[in-house]
Amino acid sequence: MLKIGLQLYTVREELEKDFEGTIRKVAELGYASVEFFHFFGRSSAEVAALLEETGLVALGAHRPYTEMLEHTAEEIRYNLEIGNKNLIIPYLTEEQRNWEQVVSDLRAIGAKTAEQGAVLFYHNHDFEFTQKVGEQTAFDYIFAGVPAEQLQVELDTCWVHFAGYDPVAYIEKYAGRLPIIHLKDVKRSEDGSPETVVLGEGEVNLAAILEAADKAGAEWAVVEQDFCARPAMDSIADSMKWIKAYANQGGNVHV
Repeated sequence: MLKIGLQLYTVREELEKDFEGTIRKVAELGYASVEFFHFFGRSSAEVAALLEETGLVALGAHRPYTEMLEHTAEEIRYNLEIGNKNLIIPYLTEEQRNWEQVVSDLRAIGAKTAEQGAVLFYHNHDFEFTQKVGEQTAFDYIFAGVPAEQLQVELDTCWVHFAGYDPVAYIEKYAGRLPIIHLKDVKRSEDGSPETVVLGEGEVNLAAILEAADKAGAEWAVVEQDFCARPAMDSIADSMKWIKAYANQGGNVHV
């Protein structure tokens, strides 16, 4: 049964104003875990104490590609000290999308991460599906080029969908290598651009994704909303309402 977390990027403005208070509110809303993206100057001891106070689990952390390349040991050490073993490359700039170099770098980072008892992940957007390396999507090229023991999948199912691919098929394809999925909903603006929305308010088949992720052996489904039209805390509260309603109808999530 899937456990539910929150990618804290969703509430980034609130965290900047009140880091500790925002984390406490996230816990009060019923989220079991958080996925960090920034620590706002807090020491690992301060973050660990806050997690212990709230009962939240640190399921992962999005860490910049360059930081993981240049400061691998420091990134691993800090995250292990807060109880997190999952370090996730969240994004590549256009200048960084030399796919052969990316594979080489991820192999090197992944080897160092594994040696220290941590796990390296890669998190996708849509460009890994719209860009090709030969006949493969860049996404498939990455995971074909880096062995599973050095790199795991964090599948952002919404971006797979938005790129025109079937997220359920990709979940099934990477079963056993997919401990974490991102659960996100989207609708398209008149110009075709994506507008991320509260769960259940968009076009993504969330129930099918959750069912497939559970069957594939995923542990965490992480709620994320890149941009919120209404206050972010209200948005994550409404997304949790959707999850609880899904669970009450027999859905395979633990809340």
